[in-house]
Amino acid sequence: MAAEMTPPAAAPAFLARAGWGNAPIEPLAGDASFRRYFRVIDGDRRAILMDAPPPHEDPRPFLSIARHLCAQGFAAPAILAEDLSEGLVLLEDFGDDRMREMVDAGQVDETATYAATVALLAELHRHPPATVPLYSRAELHREVGLLIEWYCPAVGLTVDKDSYCKAWDTVFDRIDDAPPVTVLRDYHAENIMLRAGLSGHAHLGLLDFQDALVGHPAYDLVSMLQDARRDVSLDIETKMLVEYQRLAHPGPAFLDSYAILGGQRNAKIVGIFTRLWQRDGKSRYLDFLPRVWNYLERDLAHPALAEVQTWFDTNIPADKRGSYLKEPA
Repeated sequence: MAAEMTPPAAAPAFLARAGWGNAPIEPLAGDASFRRYFRVIDGDRRAILMDAPPPHEDPRPFLSIARHLCAQGFAAPAILAEDLSEGLVLLEDFGDDRMREMVDAGQVDETATYAATVALLAELHRHPPATVPLYSRAELHREVGLLIEWYCPAVGLTVDKDSYCKAWDTVFDRIDDAPPVTVLRDYHAENIMLRAGLSGHAHLGLLDFQDALVGHPAYDLVSMLQDARRDVSLDIETKMLVEYQRLAHPGPAFLDSYAILGGQRNAKIVGIFTRLWQRDGKSRYLDFLPRVWNYLERDLAHPALAEVQTWFDTNIPADKRGSYLKEPA
């Protein structure tokens, strides 16, 4: 077993206290953060061990949002046990049928599955938001700043930061004043588990929502329909936007806000994935950049982002976008 997926030293004692003593612990996955996941197997019982080691990670936001979602009737993992001092949490196991792989293999219908994720969002947006911080203007600016902080230097560009911030500020003014909702922030096909034998929203198991904020209802739609890790066709995106509007009846400026938040999210992701490569040595994230740039270019073409598009055209040449960054040979 790779050292980075060796169970934490405190895990056996934690599991024993939780009634899972001597159960084998199998590596499952890591992610872009310090969190790691293991499967615990005890006869017919299975659970997921989340290792969120302090001080790098704090599992309390995850626990809070999981309980909030469950209380509203959504399928977040049940919390079986927790040890905050060690950053260990034992979770309900949603199985292995992740939306990404199930759709890609043709085991479920792509359009119907995406429609189910949109229906879940429409229902979530009918509920009062969680008690979490606001997705503020300052946070939107901080996130788009990651592109000029990490990507631009990586491609050898010195850019005009002040005009970048000014352009985004002008564009953010056009986001409509929709009622605030819980924004899960990483709502996409790799964070949805398909639960066999269940129907409705219970069929979709939700993961990776610990960074939830209160914000605009378009944000999680962008996260799902402009997925950094999976190609989502323009046809699916268009159909799902129509479906969300049918279910949720947002205001007339909703599609403008969707494009703006799409541009914001994709600019942020370009910066984050560059940082994951340069700072953390996770070069696999470079493979996602062409897809993210494609989404970003699509968003920038929307009239609501005119000032930001002008900035990009002035500061980042076309030949330094998309697949420009590659891991050195």
